[in-house]
Amino acid sequence: MERREFLKGAAVAAGAGILGASALAQTKGNDANRKREELLRVPARKGKYMGGFAAPAMDRIRVGFIGVGARGPGHLAHALVIEGCEVVAICDTHKPSLDRAVKMVTDAGRPAPKTFGERGPEDFRRMLEMKDLDVVYICTPWEWHAPMAIAAMRAGKHALVEVPMAYTVEDMWDIVNTSEETQRHCMMLENVNYGREELMVLNLVRQGRLGELLHGEAAYIHDLRGQMHEIDHGTGSWRTFHYAQRNGNLYPTHGLGPVAQYMNIDRGDRMDYLTSVSSPSMARAIYARTAFPEGHPRRDIKFQCGDINTTIVKTVLGRTMMIQWDEQLPRPYTRHNLIQGTNGVWTGFPGRVVIENETPDTHSWVQGSALQDHYKKYDHPLWVRLEADAQKNGGHGGMDFIMNWRVMYCLRNGLPLDQNVYEGASWSVIAPLSEWSVANRSQSIDVPDFTRGDWARTEPLAIVD
Repeated sequence: MERREFLKGAAVAAGAGILGASALAQTKGNDANRKREELLRVPARKGKYMGGFAAPAMDRIRVGFIGVGARGPGHLAHALVIEGCEVVAICDTHKPSLDRAVKMVTDAGRPAPKTFGERGPEDFRRMLEMKDLDVVYICTPWEWHAPMAIAAMRAGKHALVEVPMAYTVEDMWDIVNTSEETQRHCMMLENVNYGREELMVLNLVRQGRLGELLHGEAAYIHDLRGQMHEIDHGTGSWRTFHYAQRNGNLYPTHGLGPVAQYMNIDRGDRMDYLTSVSSPSMARAIYARTAFPEGHPRRDIKFQCGDINTTIVKTVLGRTMMIQWDEQLPRPYTRHNLIQGTNGVWTGFPGRVVIENETPDTHSWVQGSALQDHYKKYDHPLWVRLEADAQKNGGHGGMDFIMNWRVMYCLRNGLPLDQNVYEGASWSVIAPLSEWSVANRSQSIDVPDFTRGDWARTEPLAIVD
């Protein structure tokens, strides 16, 4: 199906307040059914490599938002307190969300931003025509991430996209190519990379305390069945139907992002190939029968997505990674955050560490209050500098604020962003590739090299202050 036809169908569904299963089924991107050679086709580069790219420094950054329902308001609140940011435009098709966002701006003593969205889902394009707009946050349903990011870059704006960056291989290549052609940033807003634990572990790894890295484990285990009650608006109104249409790891980046940075993925190493398995799909159907009355549409959904997915990755340098996903089983939240080296291991939830010749022995964890000495020793300088502001302004324990502060700092000072477009694509591509593997008896499939070989010359992320 042509993109314009898909967008037309999606626009109709979004205008009704829901992206239904029928509209989702119309997308051209059911990568589980694509042929392997189609998924692995590498398009020719038409622009310039974006690894290490730094845009010209900006004295002030004029920011716009597309989508201020779930994630958008948090980013908006931070933009209102970060030095050098001006909120100049907001777009949302849901008028109550739009009105609340405008009130946030005026309550902060700032001029009211221009508003868009009243003309329907495509009204964001009118916002992108603004000349006095530099950066666009995209916090919309997954279907819209790629078309909105591509349109923003083609309009001369830098794009900051919520996770995942896209969910089809074709869309990820389109984003990468557009970024290279326009020389505009497209950064996926992986906030977990800026958590205190994740920053500390990155510092620990960079100092070589864990030795040579061998293996990482990443996950997103989060019981989100309650979102199914969001019918006409909210995350569950559109995300629920992904579970009915797809089967794989649908949301890989929160756990994977930090582990990939520890292992210098796309910056000295890269993911080579993967294989994936899914359990049966049972939990959401059981929940629907107990949580909704007879005759409710949620009880009629035929869920396909396995309740838990496990994906195994091999890197070019021979390292291994395990990536898990589960958004429906009764289980405490975890991202695993395990990184194993020849000299020690860190794992999260709860945080625990063993380091040869530093912790008492290699047979028992250092954890709980005993970890405080390790945090004091290895806390990332970015966290040390911003801890008070992060705690004051919040966002998942402060990680959201640090991410937004760091993005704006880099843009204002003409520095490369901490996450480039290739990382956003390679972390997100686990979703469609896992779907293909699950649909093909867990056959292995190569992970596309979005850098086209330039990963080998890209510097690892430094410990920035």
